[in-house]
Amino acid sequence: MDLSFSAEDLAFRGEVQAFITDNLPAEIRRRVQKGEHLSKEDQVAWQLILNQRGWAAPGWPKKYGGTGWTVTQRYIFDEETAGVCPPLTPFGLSMVGPVIYTFGNPEQKAHYLPRILKAQDWWCQGYSEPGSGSDLASLKTKAVADGDHYIVDGHKIWTTQAHEADMIFCLVRTDASVKQQEGISFLLIDMKTPGITVRPIITIDEGHSINEVFLDNVRVPKKNLIGQEGKGWTYAKFLLGHERTGIAQVAHSKKRLARLKAIARAELVEGGPLIADTTFRDKLAQVEIELMALEYTNLRILSESAKGKPPGPEASILKIRGSEIGQRLTEMAVESLGYYAAPYEGGRDGSNQPIGPDYAAGLMPAFLYGRAFTIYGGSNEIQRNVIAKMVLGL
Repeated sequence: MDLSFSAEDLAFRGEVQAFITDNLPAEIRRRVQKGEHLSKEDQVAWQLILNQRGWAAPGWPKKYGGTGWTVTQRYIFDEETAGVCPPLTPFGLSMVGPVIYTFGNPEQKAHYLPRILKAQDWWCQGYSEPGSGSDLASLKTKAVADGDHYIVDGHKIWTTQAHEADMIFCLVRTDASVKQQEGISFLLIDMKTPGITVRPIITIDEGHSINEVFLDNVRVPKKNLIGQEGKGWTYAKFLLGHERTGIAQVAHSKKRLARLKAIARAELVEGGPLIADTTFRDKLAQVEIELMALEYTNLRILSESAKGKPPGPEASILKIRGSEIGQRLTEMAVESLGYYAAPYEGGRDGSNQPIGPDYAAGLMPAFLYGRAFTIYGGSNEIQRNVIAKMVLGL
């Protein structure tokens, strides 16, 4: 695998940098760099700017509104936007969008894909349930056929952005008489449908991004079924492969590492910069080596994907290592702040100023929320089981 950039790649990097400079609103850039909470309006504004350029969905096929970029160009784009631009919500662009254009019918593609690109539909993911998180196949939410509709009853949890979403893609049980995985279907549900209740869950960082979703006698048209009834598990695994490839967060971790180094150069320990401390420097070098190895692994998997091979159990490796490295970096950032890390400023909207230097802003909330990295997207314990079974044959 040739890891050197061509002249065309370098020119493309310059094009992306110039586009960000010319088009990213200054206030949004400031909030991203300060680690403040980004509103739905911030994310929508940036997505619409990107979509106007045709850059909202780099991973989509060109015929559905994608960019037609090479794997290298997508990698460069991720590097340049990470830590500078608002992260685009993945539920429409990176999750349900690929499921719809791969398994949906022509009517579903024509209706939903343009609306996802234009942020007209804001999506959330109805997978996890109480007692059915990493053991997703045991889900209990059921959908019973009633003429041209399904009647859906159940309870979803840890549903990110459900309080702001227009639509939810939902795994439901349509047949309880067969093997667990064979009785699951994939439904698209309008969040304004009567019978849907959203209850907030406030996380340890004092933020509100996740929720419980209750479905009580919710009528869903059968035309909102993706693919075949009972094949939802197949579509779910396809989606999770894409999610876990992106969840490695290599570009964001590289920006976290650069910020950590800057803090370590500024903070003093026993009369010298923290970065000169042997113990801290060794830990910094170790996490940088691991991040470099993760990056190369990610590039290899993306290269295979460009040849038409969908992400398989290798995506679990990315999820495990990416989440663990992300946690390590947030831990070291808090460690590097010393006493400045102790007061928790809260106020993710930036309303409360940090105690200490400007670079302390947002690091404690990031550390606290980061405890979930190894849980969401499929807990790392389950991902190790996937690797043991699918890769090692154990």
